[in-house]
Amino acid sequence: MTQKNTFYITTTLPYVNAQPHIGFALEIVTADLLARYHQSLGEAVVFNTGTDEHGQKIYAQALESGKDPQHYVDEYAATFQDLKSLLNLSYTHFTRTTNTDHTKAAQEFWQRCEANGDIYKKNYQTLYCVGCELEKQLSELVDGKCPLHPTKELETREEENYFFRFSQYQDALLKLYSQQPDFVIPGEKQHEIASFVKGGLQDFSISRLKEKMPWGVPVPGDEDHVMYVWFDALVNYISALGWPHDITTFEQFWPGVQICGKDNLRQQSAMWQAMLLSANLPPSRHILVNGFISVDGQKMSKSLGNVISPTQMVERYGVDATRYLLMRLGPIGGDMDVSWEKFDTLYTAELANGVGNVCSRVAKLCEAYTDFWSEEELLASSQSKHAKEMQSTTLSRYDITSYMSEVWQSVTALDGFLSETKPWRLEATEKKKVLLDAVKHIVAITQLLGPIMPETARHATNHFSAKHITALKPLFPRLT
Repeated sequence: MTQKNTFYITTTLPYVNAQPHIGFALEIVTADLLARYHQSLGEAVVFNTGTDEHGQKIYAQALESGKDPQHYVDEYAATFQDLKSLLNLSYTHFTRTTNTDHTKAAQEFWQRCEANGDIYKKNYQTLYCVGCELEKQLSELVDGKCPLHPTKELETREEENYFFRFSQYQDALLKLYSQQPDFVIPGEKQHEIASFVKGGLQDFSISRLKEKMPWGVPVPGDEDHVMYVWFDALVNYISALGWPHDITTFEQFWPGVQICGKDNLRQQSAMWQAMLLSANLPPSRHILVNGFISVDGQKMSKSLGNVISPTQMVERYGVDATRYLLMRLGPIGGDMDVSWEKFDTLYTAELANGVGNVCSRVAKLCEAYTDFWSEEELLASSQSKHAKEMQSTTLSRYDITSYMSEVWQSVTALDGFLSETKPWRLEATEKKKVLLDAVKHIVAITQLLGPIMPETARHATNHFSAKHITALKPLFPRLT
């Protein structure tokens, strides 16, 4: 098996300190869409997700809840594993950073960076945001606060830690960005990270004193320290592939594509890439970056009561419709604003009155013909060929926004075709010719919908591939 026949995609690993919300649902459904697309090309696909289970934030919350940290993370990890059935996900790997194999991989990775001279110990003082689990420079603050967690007080920390020589990799990172202009997608995020790196890099702390924060991967050869949560967690992208003990699988699938939120830009596209270079491993293939989701112009917050969960969406719209609505937001791009009203409007317009209505209309008109056509003729249609070409053009560039727009344009084009030809007014022979074209369009649309709404696409394809096409139960019931 060669790299050309394989595809590896991974989400970030969310902290297990809260229930899944639609921000992560957007990320994981985006990864699932791309994984299903590459599976349709006949490629062997590894799709990784999981949970990040170490760090001070989780340790503190476990203590506050009166639970052992491992028991605490076990409970929350289960809620993320439940997303597989809730959202009909096709992931192949679920990596937990408390797993033994991951722990061993993180320690091996540390030792390789250390052997390369990129890990050292020193006393330091820094400002630290517990919300981000990151050190903060004065230039990053807004009114003395972390812009991502303005309600949290920054901590001043002074202790002896191990450091990673991030500063040594400025030129190497800039060379990576220059040689691969689409390394980070969208392009404005590549410009943003390149500007950050050009501004100069500072070595970052990669350990914590065990007596203050024991919940982490032990540092090899030093029982007084545990690894800083980001250093440990980032290694999951390769530990999921069996690195370092299964080099065959690792080399087949790495480098991989990583999806993250824009608040992870620095960690994924700079820190992690420098760490890989230090360990003498190839950098990632692409970093795909999502914007933030707000609700009615406000950040999602428990205190505001505006958090939207994927479970709530599935209860209201169903699994496939939820997947469609999330993808219609425009992942791998700018910020998105949502509300239940916006979701309802989109569901009604594009699914109930759009895809669902046009399929029901055509199926009802076809019912009079008991021997409509052959499946071979259907799948070899010019419409299906065009659908495959459009899929390749957009999804090979990870342009899901354009892909979703093309899907909707195909639906509106079919609706316009029916309005223009008015098959219900035609004689039987001419009517069949028009309906034949309409059904070919529908099957091409279901091909496009396959990675987005797999069960709906399978059901509709089977229905319209039959020689006798009968009336179709509404694919998307109207909201009540």
